[in-house]
Amino acid sequence: MVLSCHVKDVLGLPSGASDDPAATSTSGDVSDVAIGQPTVPDTAGEREAVGGANGPETRAQRFRRNARQGGLHAYAVGVVVLLAILIALAASNTAKVKVNWLIGSSRVSLVWLVLLTAVIAWLLGLLASVRFQWLTRARRR
Repeated sequence: MVLSCHVKDVLGLPSGASDDPAATSTSGDVSDVAIGQPTVPDTAGEREAVGGANGPETRAQRFRRNARQGGLHAYAVGVVVLLAILIALAASNTAKVKVNWLIGSSRVSLVWLVLLTAVIAWLLGLLASVRFQWLTRARRR
């Protein structure tokens, strides 16, 4: 099938584009147009145009989108606040403290002791969660 130049302009194909479905792009790969796959929108405007093709956004959809965006903003603010608290904790606890081990003792900066304790507690929490999920899982028949 041969496409006229006018049809190629309407479809947005370059004037030198081949009409052959097995045509390849300059890199040697089969192009998206040649194999008939829909292209994924790259820009917000293109995504909006594709979304607009499905009809206008309903109030519920807009509410969900705005709620999700608000939740993501709250999450970002929370991360920044926790990071600021962590930096303040590290800056105010630089003194060396004596730590007694089972065998001997050592002196370490208090901030490293607190951070190490927090990481160990987090890992123990993960292990406990996995264990509880394992013990309370549904039995296979």
